[in-house]
Amino acid sequence: MRFVRLICHDPAKLEAIGSIVRRLRPWCALAALPVSAALGQSAPLVDYHQHLFSPAAALLVSTGAPMGPITARDLIALLDSAGIRRALVLSVAYTWGNPSRSVTDEYAKVRAENDWTAQQVALFPNRLRAFCSVNPLRDYALRELARCARDPELHFGLKLHFGNSDVNLDDPQQLERLQQVFRAANGYRMSIVVHMHASISKGRPYGRTEADIFLNQLLPQARDVPVQIAHLAGAGGYDSTDDAALAVFVDAVAKHDPRTERLYFDATGVVGPDLPPGQADLIVQRIRQLGVQRVLYGSDAAVAGNSPQQGWATFRRLPLTDAEFQTIANNLTPYMR
Repeated sequence: MRFVRLICHDPAKLEAIGSIVRRLRPWCALAALPVSAALGQSAPLVDYHQHLFSPAAALLVSTGAPMGPITARDLIALLDSAGIRRALVLSVAYTWGNPSRSVTDEYAKVRAENDWTAQQVALFPNRLRAFCSVNPLRDYALRELARCARDPELHFGLKLHFGNSDVNLDDPQQLERLQQVFRAANGYRMSIVVHMHASISKGRPYGRTEADIFLNQLLPQARDVPVQIAHLAGAGGYDSTDDAALAVFVDAVAKHDPRTERLYFDATGVVGPDLPPGQADLIVQRIRQLGVQRVLYGSDAAVAGNSPQQGWATFRRLPLTDAEFQTIANNLTPYMR
């Protein structure tokens, strides 16, 4: 650690080591963290799946007792306690466009949520990066995407949530609209994070067929930017439909399909407290088939009982090797450099 501290405070040395500067910089920030966190070498460099909630958004999604807002300062404190340097913050603006809700001035609220998220991450520019979000089926989606592409905090990427937006990939009209959004994001060089699983509450079809559509008809529209598929192609947890969808990408990776060249998968929420051994073995098999270099750690919104530190400890219950966990912990995507 003394070596790291000396290098971190000497700009000339930082310049001299060139290609490893990006890998070293996260350790510079860890010097300010508790010693136990800084020495936790297996702690991820990045939490790739985080959310902030404005006061209005927190109230919108609350059921029963009101949920409080989650601010950037809240998240930074949780990252520090876990020894995690950075986080990718995925705006929840899309939730204002959930078709199950009736929201007045919907687009204004979507803009406001994206802007609030941008203002929050701007408080910690070396720690947090934000992706804007929108329901891709709304008539304002392309307009909001263009606006985000001009924003200094939001131009890095786009978050899409197919379940919350009630996207049905089997609907030709919806698919055409999604292709337009993917092409636009590609044109703006905005990376994409997508919760691909269809709506569970509405019973939309999901599995191998929908993953085939995604691979063959959506990914080619974003051929120049990285795409991160959330929850290992599921929705949290891991069931047979999730595995059927993920198997499509496993097969494509095995065939060295060029469409998978910039494809990543976050494993957010796939490991629960009562994970059966057989399911754990299947998840590990799929992670190895995809390649651990494509798999990212994420913990999701820091609501009660779910923090970045708790999420990493739970993920570590998978029967991966220490070397595999270390690779996942150190994975650094182009959009987080």
